[in-house]
Amino acid sequence: MTKMLAVFKEEEKAAKATEELEKAGHTNENFDILTGSPYPEGAFGEAEPKHHLYVYPLVGAFVGFSMGLLLTIATQSAWPLVVGGKPILSIPAMMIPMYEGTMLGAILFTIAGILFESRLPNLKGGLYDPRITEGYVGITIEVAKKDAGELQKLLEKAGAEEVLRRES
Repeated sequence: MTKMLAVFKEEEKAAKATEELEKAGHTNENFDILTGSPYPEGAFGEAEPKHHLYVYPLVGAFVGFSMGLLLTIATQSAWPLVVGGKPILSIPAMMIPMYEGTMLGAILFTIAGILFESRLPNLKGGLYDPRITEGYVGITIEVAKKDAGELQKLLEKAGAEEVLRRES
């Protein structure tokens, strides 16, 4: 496989290049857009990413609540202290650890979800050009070695200033 990075000075040329890539049979899942500036989703013709970040805090809250409930029930059952005929499992005394467990679970799962949905850390390490932080737009794509020459010509024809390649 060959990893390629096409660097464009103007965002219009990068948008045109994504259209040319789609015409050549490369789907939105095959290439990524790298920019140092914020652009609205879909500005380069790429599909809007679908995320499920809202699920992580809900699952975390459920897990944290369950752990808080289990902790309080297990503690009060292991050391039963009967005070003035009150029940051993007292709901008001259990509410604070359950609340804290719920919040802790939601926060920890949210952080893990953000890292997972952002694909961090990136252990593969892709191609990068420092000009991208200066306002240039980069398009990264991974193709078979036999198609790399043809794809490089397509990107240069679309207006790429430079196309970097790395064989793997």
